[in-house]
Amino acid sequence: MTKFITFTAFAAFAVVALLFLAIAAAITFGGPAPIAPLASINEPFAKVDFSAVPPARSYVARDGTSLAWLDYPAATGGQGTRRIVLVHGSSARGRSMHALAQALAAAGFRVAALDMRGHGDSGPRGQAAYVGQLEDDVEDFMRAVPHTGPSTLLGFSSGGGFVLRFAGSARQALFDRYVLLSPYLRYDAPTARPGNGGWASVGMARLVALHVLNRAGLTAWNDLPVLNFGLDDAARPQLTPSYSFTLATSFGPHDDYLADIRGVHRSLRIVVGSDDELFRAERFAGVFAAAGQSVPVTLVPGVNHMGLTLDPRAWPAIIEACRA
Repeated sequence: MTKFITFTAFAAFAVVALLFLAIAAAITFGGPAPIAPLASINEPFAKVDFSAVPPARSYVARDGTSLAWLDYPAATGGQGTRRIVLVHGSSARGRSMHALAQALAAAGFRVAALDMRGHGDSGPRGQAAYVGQLEDDVEDFMRAVPHTGPSTLLGFSSGGGFVLRFAGSARQALFDRYVLLSPYLRYDAPTARPGNGGWASVGMARLVALHVLNRAGLTAWNDLPVLNFGLDDAARPQLTPSYSFTLATSFGPHDDYLADIRGVHRSLRIVVGSDDELFRAERFAGVFAAAGQSVPVTLVPGVNHMGLTLDPRAWPAIIEACRA
């Protein structure tokens, strides 16, 4: 009996040791691989006129960090004008939404384009201090820059996934309307294309290992990168080439994105380009319906992923979603 107990204890120790070694190896060697630039994401910005981008403004978040945003006054309307708060896509910054922000302002909306924490001029790029900090930041923006009229939170791509996260949360009453532009749901969602459409390289081994450690309350390695993006040499200095585990986990929906969908109790609209090369546009309606939400989904013919914010053919559908 004593030998059996000794053997059992040794076997248990060996399993724990092997698990520890596997996690250590995944964290050390399981980071994201380099990825080639994705032309369909990088090249369209060369044609955008950024000359009228407004000067950056800032507000102070609860941790004392100064976070940047861009203000686009409405072409018409008074104090009761609806404000659209824009959340850019992965790796990007507020100015990447400049063309769409101008179109929305011309349509009569007041527009605020945020540099989300870890992007642009909002803190160290690629980093956040804790999971959930970006939701705190949006709430802090709404408190620091109050608006007397109604407000919409609109997000594109990963920013759309983040807006879904916010819309399904206990803070959803901060906005009365949510608009998702080609939202990222999850790498294995029915809307995802294989290999992230060539845009992102995922360090899956490190990502999984850090999830395991976080569930055990261990967060010491959360600043390690788990995502690399397909930026070209011209874009890398201005944008965010990689995300830490904390930022990657924060900037998008929760892992249980279906729970986020079920938790939404405000007006929700989705707009997707029919030729989106990152996501399967035709599947969004079914995913949301399966989660119990009958959400209007507008497919814009002939428009790809970046075209949703840069192509004038997409803007009427987005403007209509903001007004509906």
